[in-house]
Amino acid sequence: MRRRLMAIIRKEFIHIFRDWRTLLIIILMPILMIVLYGYAITLDMRNIVFGVIDDARTPDSRALVDAFAENGFFRTLPRDVRRNEMESLFMRRDVHMVLVIPEDFSADLTQNRSAVVQLIIDASDSNVGTFVGNYAEQVLGIYNQRMNHAVPALFEIAPRIFYNPDMNSTNFFVPGLVALILMLISALLTSIAITREKETGTMEQILVSPVHAREIVLGKVLPYVLLGLVNAALILLSAWILFDVPVRGSLALLGLLSLVYVFVALSFGLMISTVARTQLIAMFGTLMATILPTIMLSGFIFPIASMPELLRWIANVLPATYFLIIIRAIMLKGVGSAELWPQALILSGIGTLLLTAATRRFRMRLE
Repeated sequence: MRRRLMAIIRKEFIHIFRDWRTLLIIILMPILMIVLYGYAITLDMRNIVFGVIDDARTPDSRALVDAFAENGFFRTLPRDVRRNEMESLFMRRDVHMVLVIPEDFSADLTQNRSAVVQLIIDASDSNVGTFVGNYAEQVLGIYNQRMNHAVPALFEIAPRIFYNPDMNSTNFFVPGLVALILMLISALLTSIAITREKETGTMEQILVSPVHAREIVLGKVLPYVLLGLVNAALILLSAWILFDVPVRGSLALLGLLSLVYVFVALSFGLMISTVARTQLIAMFGTLMATILPTIMLSGFIFPIASMPELLRWIANVLPATYFLIIIRAIMLKGVGSAELWPQALILSGIGTLLLTAATRRFRMRLE
């Protein structure tokens, strides 16, 4: 059995290194995806353009405008906005917010230590509207502290933020990208493994050879396990170099659990490979079955707890759901194996189930 298995593994490596498309998937695709998705998917907003209607025109009102413009979140229009053009600015998306300062702004500050300003926010995109409103409230809070520093506060809140003190959304999304790319690339590699044999006409030669179905399946999976680990290392290195995402936990533990996840993804791709008739169908099936569920249902962007019950059940079946918990815990929190063994055990079970199903289906084809 060992000699037959090694012969199949050697044959698979020859296929891989002679197929330039496979090499592109292995080397170029992960780097391109981590760069494109890493810079495109973020919750951090910068250079939010806002307009100003300053009816007060006093040093206090100018200080308020400067408080908005002095940080990286907001960027003011170079001129004051007239009321009759405000709606057209929103229509053309030239501004996301208009700050309206009333004429009696400075007088109210002097007499009452408080004043009312109006924020008109474009909330056609509800997420953008929410972020703009939150950022504006923070700026107003800082300005209020400056103006009322002499007034004693009843209490003061001193927040301390763990694991991501800069509140950088890249630290949250990039580990998720590692899970997404590993699942896609690994499943894509093995999804074309058997369909390639069918299209090139070598499947008949394998069927008449004295090999067992499990030897063929293992011989096709094991080479891609090594390539999957290379992919994982390449993706993690790119994430560290390009986005400065920390790895606070054990690299050995991360590598070991990444190997388990790669095994699951390869088994899933092999399962698709036994069903699909052509490489094109296998590739499209893999793309549909990996990208959309991983992005939408695994907790990559949206929290699972806020989903309807049916979608939560689906999320609990996805391998990426458990690997996201693992990789974010190791990279951002430095969590060890004692806390992550349930997720590792579930991933191992899913991978074993998928590989067994692929082997049984392939045995049916052999018979």
